[in-house]
Amino acid sequence: MTHPRRRPALLRREAVAATVPVAVAALLAGSGPAVAAGSVGTAGVGDPYFPLAGNGGYHVSHYDLTLRYDPVGRHLDGRAVLTARATQRLTRFDLDFQGLKITGLTVDHVKAEHRRDGQELVVTPRRALRKGERFQVAVTYNGTPGPVTDPDGSADGWIPTDDGAFVAGEPQGAMTWFPADNHPLDKSSYDFTITVPQGRTAVANGVLLGQRTAKGRTTFHWRQTEPMAAYLATATVGAFQVTQYTTRDGIKVYDAVDPREAAAAKPVLKQLPSVLEWESRLFGPYPYRAAGSIVDHAPEVGYALETQTRPVYDRAPDLSTLVHESAHQWFGDSVSLTSWKDIWLNEGFATYAEWLYAEQHGGDSAQKAFDALYARPATDGLWAFPPGDPGSGAHIFGTPVYARGAMTLQALRTAVGDRDFFRILRAWAQQHRYGHGTSAQFERLAERLSGKNLDRLFTTWLYTQGKPRHP
Repeated sequence: MTHPRRRPALLRREAVAATVPVAVAALLAGSGPAVAAGSVGTAGVGDPYFPLAGNGGYHVSHYDLTLRYDPVGRHLDGRAVLTARATQRLTRFDLDFQGLKITGLTVDHVKAEHRRDGQELVVTPRRALRKGERFQVAVTYNGTPGPVTDPDGSADGWIPTDDGAFVAGEPQGAMTWFPADNHPLDKSSYDFTITVPQGRTAVANGVLLGQRTAKGRTTFHWRQTEPMAAYLATATVGAFQVTQYTTRDGIKVYDAVDPREAAAAKPVLKQLPSVLEWESRLFGPYPYRAAGSIVDHAPEVGYALETQTRPVYDRAPDLSTLVHESAHQWFGDSVSLTSWKDIWLNEGFATYAEWLYAEQHGGDSAQKAFDALYARPATDGLWAFPPGDPGSGAHIFGTPVYARGAMTLQALRTAVGDRDFFRILRAWAQQHRYGHGTSAQFERLAERLSGKNLDRLFTTWLYTQGKPRHP
């Protein structure tokens, strides 16, 4: 996400059932409160900032989402089919789903009991599911979707616009438009079949498999093969100008731009292939077969988001914002969080990519960016809380996470030297590709590759309250 989601304008910052890495499956099986001896999946995986996010007892390997949206009436009809595997014996389990009316629910084609409990959809199948058993949950629903308000006051999820919807789910919003295991710990493949009035375009993640128009409506079929966290899914709808091409690296690019933003967006979006090539040289091969941008006209939203393969922008982005959201495809999307308190691994890294891009394209050096920030007084909001554990959901998109997170990386670069520093960045992206990482794992990797004891550095820059005494 571009900083702040939360910052003033111009400073804003193939059928498939994807396999999940063994390490990820182990995390899922062991996440959240201990329930292995029981038969009820937990409501939430125990995230300290969002306790009800995600669910225990199962892993979703694939989502098949069929949606029909009327932008005028703002009505959504949906059917979600989740293919999952039980990680324990289950007599009951939860899905994250809020707001929309459920008209049917089955487990393995058999009607199942269900009830609502806040954001939790509590499902009781007709028979208990065995540990290791694969099963399908099908939910049909409809209604008028809307956003959820986050702890910092911003909106995410299904956000209506004057010609469709801006759909951006970080950190909680996926549950406003489809039932999900809504925590970054659970990553899945996706199919999206989205029907909208003729003249509107529906843009989701991955590769466009096809579109057809009949009886005044157009249906788009998208497929996201590589594992994706639910908050990174989108189904943005609008009256877009569409550009499609394939890069010389074979990446399929799909850009959808609101005509009101087209003139400002065009020169920036033209640089996407070169930005991805540059980032690939630094971080390793681009993780996906598709790329692109969704540029909406939604200035009331106030942020851009790194929706996987195809970031969504609330207005025409500047080049730094494009670099930032593109860097997230490695840091945040491919390498995902295990806990929201480690959000600096996403935002600090993407912000530092902006610094590196400027440094290597005729702008200020990363050290100059560091020095300018360090010159701020101890009373400045930059030092309000440590980025390694912001302290609450209200802070996870605050300035320290972005800027001081990036400063941590520059401090690391200074300590270990360029050769080892760039080895560390590339190894992090490659070793955790399509999986997850923690701050502790990054710290251990940095120490192993550099041969240095870096405990004091990370303690100072990530976890110490206030302005550090020494840059």
